[in-house]
Amino acid sequence: MKRLRSVITVGLAGILMSANISSRANDTPRLSPLTREQMTPDQNALADEILKVSGVGLGGPYNPLLRSPDMGKRMFDLLDYLRWKTSVPKRLNEFAILIVGRQWRSQVEWYSHGPLAAKAGLAQHTIDELRANKRPTAMQPDEEVVYNFVTELLMKYKVSDATYARAKATLGEQGVVDLTAVTGTYVTVAMLIAAAEERVPPGREEPFKASDP
Repeated sequence: MKRLRSVITVGLAGILMSANISSRANDTPRLSPLTREQMTPDQNALADEILKVSGVGLGGPYNPLLRSPDMGKRMFDLLDYLRWKTSVPKRLNEFAILIVGRQWRSQVEWYSHGPLAAKAGLAQHTIDELRANKRPTAMQPDEEVVYNFVTELLMKYKVSDATYARAKATLGEQGVVDLTAVTGTYVTVAMLIAAAEERVPPGREEPFKASDP
């Protein structure tokens, strides 16, 4: 009985702690948005570059990145390559980002890149099935190559010889390296968003509901 009371007490403490965290998270952001007046010259320069391309303003991963402007600038330059200069076709590149966003259940990542993937030519049924946490059923051959490669990296922490060979045949060696880099980089982006508890812009609907798988 004494042990049972102890277990119940610990359980209730955990519930109360979760409630407190949720309340704090809902009321106060971990990293309050910086005003231009609060920013250093380096932060302002980075903010200027971000606002030229960002669909979430200075929110999402950019809010935490501004706290470390030197690193943030280097990260922004890497993202610039991985978004606009990569050897991976845009449709496949955005697909890879969505696969990462779905695994991390990253509201901001999916909010930002779902429309970009559709605009780049990824079929809506593929986007919808992935959002529902399903393996898309009617992928194009090159999309299946990307899905298998990225999923194996994320879930198995390695890539089989067969999957690697198909990726190399489809994308070339540079494409395999660029695909690996975009996968890892957007895991970092998802981590920044999660650690800072960043949200989609006010008034916008979150892609994932609490009842979603």
